[in-house]
Amino acid sequence: MAGITGFVDCIFRGIYSRERRGEWLLAAEHLIEAVWRFGRDAAFLFLPPVPAKAIYGSFYRTENEIFNVVNYRKDKDMQTVEACRKEDVTILAIESSCDETAVAVVRNGREVLSNIISSQIDLHTLYGGVVPEIASRKHIERIDQVIAEALKAADRRLQDMDAVAVTYGPGLVGALLVGVSAAKAISFASGIPLIGVHHIEGHISANYIENKELEPPFVCLVVSGGHSHLVVVKDYGIYEILGRTRDDAAGEAFDKVARAIGLGYPGGPKIDRVSREGNPDAIKFPRAKVADSVYDFSFSGLKSAVLNYLNSCEMKGIPVCQADVAASFQKAVVDVLVEHSMQAIEMCDMHKFAIAGGVASNTALRDALEKACADQGIAFYHPSPILCTDNAAMIGAAAYYEFCNGVRHGYDLNAVPNLKLGERMWACAALSVAYAFVAGCLWVAGIHGRW
Repeated sequence: MAGITGFVDCIFRGIYSRERRGEWLLAAEHLIEAVWRFGRDAAFLFLPPVPAKAIYGSFYRTENEIFNVVNYRKDKDMQTVEACRKEDVTILAIESSCDETAVAVVRNGREVLSNIISSQIDLHTLYGGVVPEIASRKHIERIDQVIAEALKAADRRLQDMDAVAVTYGPGLVGALLVGVSAAKAISFASGIPLIGVHHIEGHISANYIENKELEPPFVCLVVSGGHSHLVVVKDYGIYEILGRTRDDAAGEAFDKVARAIGLGYPGGPKIDRVSREGNPDAIKFPRAKVADSVYDFSFSGLKSAVLNYLNSCEMKGIPVCQADVAASFQKAVVDVLVEHSMQAIEMCDMHKFAIAGGVASNTALRDALEKACADQGIAFYHPSPILCTDNAAMIGAAAYYEFCNGVRHGYDLNAVPNLKLGERMWACAALSVAYAFVAGCLWVAGIHGRW
């Protein structure tokens, strides 16, 4: 009965938000919450106790508790938004998705009071890439020290923080768990709110730190070791993905090609440096296009073309110019990224464009995009190189706008290594409907009594 009451209550609150307050997004979330409640109660109605609790038990809450679905909690009182706009909000942010243990203190989403990064690059260079188990162990060793250092550098205490934010996906699951566990412990011990942040949202939000005037909407190209996305940033926390990689990400291709030509790890900075000594037109490598999606990327074919070229030269006894290969490969990647970006800007009729992610620090890519944007009268934004790589300042920037939108997470927040951009309550609502449907089918089929 309580769930049915909550369902009706959410419907009316959603309608009220849509018509009287103009909060269409909030209204949608209220309606999704209603679907979740309905699916949850349907499972408990149709399924016997054991499977019902296995599916929904850890998410079942009384009406007096805050709604919590798959690591997502949102304050029902949206007055938090107005309060956030008027007062200074200081957030302790933690990033540990890969091989950097990073902690930052960020005020109002755009002012960095401290940004401490403990990198493991020298260690992983010995293995030619990141070793997940080693990365996790090093995070455990360093996390407490880096948190203390960040607070000291900002001249702040935990009691001065309004929230603690942490990357909970995507990334290496072991590495993510270290940061998430630390953030949950801080939240529990100090009583401050916990906010989980999407890693790619953090990269996009890095642009807000040094470009105070930048506000949505704009188009953003996110290029890193694990991701290549073309995204329309419609509003803070609201994204539309235009294109993504179908296979290797741009940064992944840089690392693999760098290893093949003997540069080692990390490949991106080394190819960037060596390419300045080479001829970018020396070798004609392919520029891949995806037939059914003009904005999607594919770099596996380019990587294979480089490997085939190297093998061909070896079999024929032809000497390989490392700088020419690096420069020609880099130009092929940059050409594709620039072409897709300009097409997206034209299609969306946008006048602001930003880049983010580790590959965004590549000088050839920056120069090419800056020229292309200047030719079309587009404002071009990019973070400093230190904010392009993984860091906690960007997580604090993203968390500020989540905080202003009333987002709060519970202590059941978990690492989600394959978290998709923009994935929050929508997936949970879909699961609710699916579970309720399966439960109903089982009941109708007469399996109910066999559990």
